Amino acid sequence: MNDNKFSVIITAGGTSSRFGNTNKLLECIKDKTVIEETVSKFIDFDNIDEIIIPANISIIPVLQDMFQNPKIKIIEGGNSRQKSVSNALDVVKNDFVIIHDGARPLIRKDTISYVMELVVDKNAVSVMTKTTDTIKEVDPEGRIIRTIDRSKLYNTQTPQAFRTSLIKEAHSRLSDGNFTDDSSMLEELGIPVYIVNGSYTNIKITIKSDLDFARLYI
Repeated sequence: MNDNKFSVIITAGGTSSRFGNTNKLLECIKDKTVIEETVSKFIDFDNIDEIIIPANISIIPVLQDMFQNPKIKIIEGGNSRQKSVSNALDVVKNDFVIIHDGARPLIRKDTISYVMELVVDKNAVSVMTKTTDTIKEVDPEGRIIRTIDRSKLYNTQTPQAFRTSLIKEAHSRLSDGNFTDDSSMLEELGIPVYIVNGSYTNIKITIKSDLDFARLYI
């Protein structure tokens, strides 16, 4: 493991609109909530010395009660994922930052370790998995137009990690956008992002069946 210090941003600003009437991050997986399980994957790394959680204002009091570790800072998120990450970047203190979805509690610690190793050399990395399904392009009327060659297609996951100065500049230059992941902001600016091979179990909790899978896996 390298000697560089890392900040981690774990996003928690969403409204869980596709999940139902409760915030999915506060649902339980075994003996932890989703957000607690996610944070637990990062908290014990010696070279991660701050975890910033930009949260939906409705759950900030709950998170403040939940997390008493001095490494963890709860701040107010924004009205989009991009704005939430931008708010968190404003308080990041280290030269490297890892950005991860709060709703991805099944991330593997060895993947996190490899992300931290590679970003020091590459400046920008994203965890991804090779697409295994056959992908079709479809028109607005539901008619298949063509089958897309999947040999170069990957599904994007998190964590993504960056040299902090690089991702801060991207957020500053593209502040009027609505990007749903941070690596795409660097792509927009022509800055290379490199892949880290992830796991197909590193799902994002979006609907209730995802939570059932996470409970079975854990």
